Amino acid sequence: MTTETVRRASSEEFRAAMARFAAGVVVVTTLGDGGLPRGFTASSFCSVSLQPPLILVCLANSADSFEAFDSCGRFAVSVLGPEHEAVAKQFATKGTDKFASGGLSRTPAGLPTVAGALAELDCEVHARHPAGDHMILIGRVSDARLGEGAAPMVYYEREFRFLA
Repeated sequence: MTTETVRRASSEEFRAAMARFAAGVVVVTTLGDGGLPRGFTASSFCSVSLQPPLILVCLANSADSFEAFDSCGRFAVSVLGPEHEAVAKQFATKGTDKFASGGLSRTPAGLPTVAGALAELDCEVHARHPAGDHMILIGRVSDARLGEGAAPMVYYEREFRFLA
């Protein structure tokens, strides 16, 4: 039997490789303690299952809104288009009041959401899983609404970009 040494990618090598994968951009929101709105921008979002309808999103353990999402029972996902670049940057910036500049509305369930999003999903928390320096949040979709627009925003090479 031979013993092989397995090389591990450095954090920077991993980040550079992942930057080559284009991903959609969403804003995830909930209501924290005392009904305080909380949220973050994510590109780590995908569908998991059709029956039942499940999605997942990943949140850094160091995020300002981590505590709220670690204890919430429901959350909303807003799929962003090109006109939402400023909102995406605002919700991606640590230490800012993400809800200060407006451009938001409420879902029928009362959760904050991005006004004019390409799609909105109301979710009930299905599961939470620790994963390295992130939490995987799995939501069961209870309501889905389509907005206007056809072009998504994507995150590629560490920049927000747009598809024609």
